[in-house]
Amino acid sequence: MSENAFDLVVVGGGPGGYVAAIRSAQLGLKTALIEREHLGGICLNWGCIPTKALLRSSEIAHLIRHAGDYGFSVSGFTIDLPKIVDRSRKVAAQLSAGVKHLLKKNKVTVFDGHGRLNGASKLVVEKDGKKLADLTAKNIILATGARARSLPGLEPDGKLVWTYKEAMVPKEMPKKLLVVGSGAIGIEFASFYRGLGVEVTVVEVVDRILPVEDAEISAFAHKSFEKQGMKIITGAAVKALKKTDNSVTATIESGGKSQDITVDRVVLALGIVGNVENLGLEWTKIKVEKTHIVVDEYCRTGEPGVYAIGDLVGPPWLAHKASHEGVICVEKIAGVKDVHPLNVRNIPGCTYCSPQIASVGLTEQAAKDKGYETKIGRFPFIGNGKAIALGEPEGMVKTVFDAKTGELLGAHMIGAEVTELIQGYTIAKTLETTEAELMHTVFPHPTLSEMMHEAVLAAYGRAIHY
Repeated sequence: MSENAFDLVVVGGGPGGYVAAIRSAQLGLKTALIEREHLGGICLNWGCIPTKALLRSSEIAHLIRHAGDYGFSVSGFTIDLPKIVDRSRKVAAQLSAGVKHLLKKNKVTVFDGHGRLNGASKLVVEKDGKKLADLTAKNIILATGARARSLPGLEPDGKLVWTYKEAMVPKEMPKKLLVVGSGAIGIEFASFYRGLGVEVTVVEVVDRILPVEDAEISAFAHKSFEKQGMKIITGAAVKALKKTDNSVTATIESGGKSQDITVDRVVLALGIVGNVENLGLEWTKIKVEKTHIVVDEYCRTGEPGVYAIGDLVGPPWLAHKASHEGVICVEKIAGVKDVHPLNVRNIPGCTYCSPQIASVGLTEQAAKDKGYETKIGRFPFIGNGKAIALGEPEGMVKTVFDAKTGELLGAHMIGAEVTELIQGYTIAKTLETTEAELMHTVFPHPTLSEMMHEAVLAAYGRAIHY
């Protein structure tokens, strides 16, 4: 095999691509990875990781404001925005360097450039318009991710109208901020800026925020955010943005009425579009629908030997879903036995706002729409000793069971550290655990996880502490 001939070439070094490359190397395949910008992709460099660092700073600001509740006297603290941003960037840089080390450790050949298909089993790597290498590969995985969506009249300009990227590295703190879109990205930025004292308004086109979450969790979050001073307008659309030198006036239509809101900055969180351009797809049998590549259950495209994973393909658009797809895809290529397609019902989703939100499986309404007869359990944080001791009594855990079989159909949480708790229900769903097995499981005391047990018991009228 020549120096530029590989068993597998991965195009894109995000959480799907680099994981796929490492797993491929582990299975003995000669592997290359092409990445044009940052190892770790958007998630590690401009998404999941640095936003969590920012949100941590916001959480600490909240704790300082309430230090008196815990027996401390704090006066006159200031927010150092450059240090907050710098810490976030250093966290991302540290992890990106870690990915580079892991690829080297696993003997994955890394090409710094833009990769595109160039005929059957062929790719070309380019950088700044110049060709760096021609590669051949028995198998190719496209993992080029996605970027922020913009709409006509709502285009980002990098100064007054931001995408997630500009919102992550503000040079100065806006006094007033408009967030357009209330999915996970929009709500996390709204929570970060509100936690640091910014006046935040969120506009959502549908009738409730966090529309992919269970309606009850969504309503709980809405009340909690408004209690924090956030202004939320649902069933509304931003029709126009009028800019001055250092402000934006947004025209918002809701319920047949129009209003103007003037803010310092606007954050657009309108979803994503797949990075399908300049990949050489035009000569292939690869099908693209709504900017995303169509694949089967093993991530195979319509072109033999070419696969696609992560945000480039279907929802949910989550880093951990991309990583898992990468492993499934590579193991299928390598001929590993007992490779199973990804069950999207068992993929947890997390939103790191305050309070946190996490879920897995069907919402109550989705279960009913699918014809299930359900049993619903609920347990509030106020009934949990650890939550009260932490000073975090706001939240709830909700479970959705099939009344006939006891199957756990879904679980939905809002409150402190629920993004760490949800994996318990995810494991339960993966193991096809019933309510009886969950009831017989011993949960440690005192922990927040006890609420997970109580929410199961509550679905069957057996909750002890509420």
